[in-house]
Amino acid sequence: QVQLVESGGGLVQAGGSLRLSCSASGTIFSINTMGWYRQAPGKQRELVAAITSGGNTNYADSVKGRFTISRDNDKNTVYLQMGSLKPEDTAVYYCNRDQREGLSRRNYWGQGTQVTVSS
Repeated sequence: QVQLVESGGGLVQAGGSLRLSCSASGTIFSINTMGWYRQAPGKQRELVAAITSGGNTNYADSVKGRFTISRDNDKNTVYLQMGSLKPEDTAVYYCNRDQREGLSRRNYWGQGTQVTVSS
């Protein structure tokens, strides 16, 4: 089992910045992808950004150029630096870890952290 603990959400004005952090603990395997998803009220959960253990990144078109995902493998922690925030970025942000465990893959979610961007 893996536990994911997120931090860094909050209320910010449009144009501002926030940094989210997510630390993983438990049964950690080195081959993994960590990412951030978000879910706004009445909408489906969507991928925001992801980063592999090798450092390859992937971003939603809506956040490219504004958000940066990074990770510290020694700390099993992933970060999401969010800039030029817009009201439409308001959502609950969830940390996700997908890791290879032997011959299988397992997926884990954090509890979510609220990000609210006021206009």
